[in-house]
Amino acid sequence: MLGGAGLLLGVSAAPAQAAEVSYATECVPPPISGLPPVQGTTTVAITAPARAKTGDEVEIVWTFVKAASKNPDILDLGEDTVQPTGTLKAAGAQTADVVLRGPRENPPIPKGGEMKLSAMKGTLKLTSPGEVTLTPDAYTINVNKPISTDTACAPKEAVRPAATITVTDGGEPTDEPTDPTGEPTPTPSESTPDAVTGKEVRVPYACKTPIGDKNATSPVRIDARRDGGGFALTVRFRGSVMDSPADIPKGSVKPSMQVVLGGADRGTVRVEGPANAEDIKAGDPIEIPDLTGVYRPGASGRSTLSPGVLTVEALGTTTTCTPEKSEVSLTLDTTQQEGGASGGGSAGGTAGAAAGGAAAAGGLAATGADDHGTLKALGLVAGTALLLGGAVFTFLPGRPR
Repeated sequence: MLGGAGLLLGVSAAPAQAAEVSYATECVPPPISGLPPVQGTTTVAITAPARAKTGDEVEIVWTFVKAASKNPDILDLGEDTVQPTGTLKAAGAQTADVVLRGPRENPPIPKGGEMKLSAMKGTLKLTSPGEVTLTPDAYTINVNKPISTDTACAPKEAVRPAATITVTDGGEPTDEPTDPTGEPTPTPSESTPDAVTGKEVRVPYACKTPIGDKNATSPVRIDARRDGGGFALTVRFRGSVMDSPADIPKGSVKPSMQVVLGGADRGTVRVEGPANAEDIKAGDPIEIPDLTGVYRPGASGRSTLSPGVLTVEALGTTTTCTPEKSEVSLTLDTTQQEGGASGGGSAGGTAGAAAGGAAAAGGLAATGADDHGTLKALGLVAGTALLLGGAVFTFLPGRPR
């Protein structure tokens, strides 16, 4: 069943290994269902290379042998309407959260039937020699019809590792910049890898839309890559494709976010997405790509990054979503740069507008959107409801949070 699934993107890996693990799991159905949490057992098989070298990027496959929950006795699920996403914990020689995603592929699932979930895949770049253990963690099941809903499943006990990769020193050259003599040039945050994957956090937003106030919760992850004296940031809204409820013309959707700095640094960093490049027709799928920007540290030390205010301009209207609380998604070792972010109310590098009074009240600021990065995720339903990417935000008018 798992033959050939452990693809290694580098060429130095040993053949794939596959191992199963089971763990007690609690699955929380979407609020609109009115159903209580479900207790069950998840059984998964993790496929990964048995051996690899530092510098290799390996593919990891998570195959559901058995999901913890069944399809509730509410409605039948159609073919290719279910998509899983999840997180796998890497530990040992290196620590990382590996985000995995499966395709939206499933047979029809009747009411009360076993959930048939596609295999999820993700990649991990190996940075340190030693043993790296892979342990399955939480996962989310998205159903996109008749509306987009998420069921969140999380372990209720300590989970044992399902696979181990033995990593040897590859002896490959690093990506560190060099001076004309060929010697490595000192870079900020030597203890921070060139690419750092943040932790996915669930952010409860209070949104002010053109038609009134709405509440929504979104899974968000902040990743970083060293870029000269600063860091190139990518903010990822995890979610899956949904059908657009209305026609959306090209060039009408422009999002931005203020990433909030903490720890050693202060201020906000602006990340942005461009307007949608093509028309989105009613019934067509809506994609949810990424928001990007650049962070220039304003202080030396351990600096934290958390999702902040999200602003979306669409069809001449503005929606502003402010986190009611926000967890740290990413921690970086930073070295102060001239013109950096520290100062409590300023944005770092290309961070744009100052946070002002909102920053003083928690480092959050609402601003308009510009154009850089990626996101196509907005449906405006005939002036009645505003949806930002089905699995990112689903507003449920008339229901308490």
